[in-house]
Amino acid sequence: MLELLNKKKIPVKNIALMGLLIALQIVFVRFLSIQTWNLKISFGFLPLVMAAIILGPVESAVVGAAADFLGAVIFPTGPYFPGMTITALLTGIVWGVFLHKKVTLPRTILATAVNNFIFSMVLNSFWISMLYGSPFAGILQVRVPQACLMFMVEIVVISVLQEVLFKRIKVIFDNPVAG
Repeated sequence: MLELLNKKKIPVKNIALMGLLIALQIVFVRFLSIQTWNLKISFGFLPLVMAAIILGPVESAVVGAAADFLGAVIFPTGPYFPGMTITALLTGIVWGVFLHKKVTLPRTILATAVNNFIFSMVLNSFWISMLYGSPFAGILQVRVPQACLMFMVEIVVISVLQEVLFKRIKVIFDNPVAG
C-alpha cells in the first residue's frame, strides 16, 4: 500500500483542493451541525463526496481521516479515539470507489447505504460502545433514526449538487490548462 502511495504523484492543485476540503469538513462537522445527545445532522459528508468525485478514493480517504483527526485534536468534543478516524477513512474510500468519475443515482444510493448503515450506524456504534463502555445494542438502537435520516438527506443533497455544482467544479479540475 505504501509503495502505491509513493509511486502516485499528486498534483499541487489536488493537494491544495484536499487542504480546502479538509478545512471545510472540519467547519461543517464541528460548527455547522445540529447535535443532540442522540442525533447529529451534519453536512460534513459534502467535502468527502467532492473529494471522491474529483480526486478518487485514496485522496478522499486522506481528506476524511485528516479532517477527523485534526478536528478532534483542534476542536475536541470528547476524547480522541482512532476508531472514528478509521471510519472516516473507510467512508472516504467508499465514496471514492462508487462516485469517482461515475456519479449515478444507484451508485449514490449504494455508497450512502454503506456509509450510513454499516460505517456510521454499526461501526461508530461499536467504537462508542468501546470508548464509553456502553452496551452496543442500546447505542445501535438509538443511532438507527439518525442513519435513516442522513441516508435520505445525503441522497437528495448529492443528487441536487451533482447537477448544479459538482459537474462545474470537476470541469475545472479536469482541465489540463488549469494545472
